[in-house]
Amino acid sequence: MKLESSAFSANGLIPSEYTCDGKNISPPLTWTEVPTGTQSLALIVDDPDAPRGTFVHWVVYNLPATLTELPAHVTTETDLSGGLQGKNDFRSLGYGGPCPPSGTHRYFFKLYALDQPLRLPAGASKAQVLATAEGHILASTELIGRYHRRS
Repeated sequence: MKLESSAFSANGLIPSEYTCDGKNISPPLTWTEVPTGTQSLALIVDDPDAPRGTFVHWVVYNLPATLTELPAHVTTETDLSGGLQGKNDFRSLGYGGPCPPSGTHRYFFKLYALDQPLRLPAGASKAQVLATAEGHILASTELIGRYHRRS
């Protein structure tokens, strides 16, 4: 699979519009080469460079296998064709943009192709999604973006 964004290139800088310094909206994402047999997709966005360990910015799961993109500015009201959003480490549902306390951080956008939908309610955590997905991941890919707050 291949995951891309028209907002930033792989290992490129995430524009401030998609961070806490801007509109704090989710960036547009597109993907291709989803394997045959995929029944659902899951997306997890996290920051492994956070001071207290990996910080989760977005959890989305049960996206239909036929979906090939997420537009910019996905909110908790956005129709994801059955897809659900989980809880991030800001303790809210949906997307929470990059907001590093210092330095340049990496943000991993990880997409998983699964052989079944996950039996989880809305609001599941990253840990719950990954535990439930274990043994059902057909393929995965990632897109890394970076962000550094201006002082």
